[in-house]
Amino acid sequence: MDVLLLGASGRIGQRVATELLERGHTVTGVSRSGAVEGVDDPEFTAVAGDATDADQIAQLAAGHDAVGSALGPGEGDDPVVLVEMMEAAIEGLRRAAVDRLVWTGGAGGLEVAPGTKLIDTEEFPEEFKPVSQAAIDAYGVLEDAEDLDWTYLGPAAVIEPGERTGEYRTAEGELVADDDGDSYVSMEDFAIAFADVLEDGAAVHTYLGVGH
Repeated sequence: MDVLLLGASGRIGQRVATELLERGHTVTGVSRSGAVEGVDDPEFTAVAGDATDADQIAQLAAGHDAVGSALGPGEGDDPVVLVEMMEAAIEGLRRAAVDRLVWTGGAGGLEVAPGTKLIDTEEFPEEFKPVSQAAIDAYGVLEDAEDLDWTYLGPAAVIEPGERTGEYRTAEGELVADDDGDSYVSMEDFAIAFADVLEDGAAVHTYLGVGH
């Protein structure tokens, strides 16, 4: 599979690129600068691109089998840029005639109980609410793109570099947590889930929670 990966220079993006490459896929990694550190493979190409520009995304996506995203707001960016990125990605894929999109989203929109999202709980940190709400708004844009085969992956409440165990659980629209209520996933195992969903063509039109 020939994959265009937006946000390839970030911590999650690097791990997703590495996972895809180890499975034999070809990856074109997009970043603002055109540089992606930590990924060294003959089947990997790093390119510069503006993820808020639909024309650029269309040009970059042309000829690829699928587009993946590990995009997030950069330092100093207004979190609402997530909505702009989503709008540009959807339009870019349409122009490039690429149907498959797997997007790394946020955990805030996942339910912890029927009708209660993680962002609405008392424990949710105030400082994370702006970016979490922007991610939820971006998902709202994606929900209307019924012509694309999209999957929106929401990580656990805590996602950080860690061990690649090869094990994870998923839940449609729900936060994945253990019996003690702890919600965690390593970036390495999240990358496995990302690659599995992309390869399987599974969970289309689904907000899928991922965790241990």
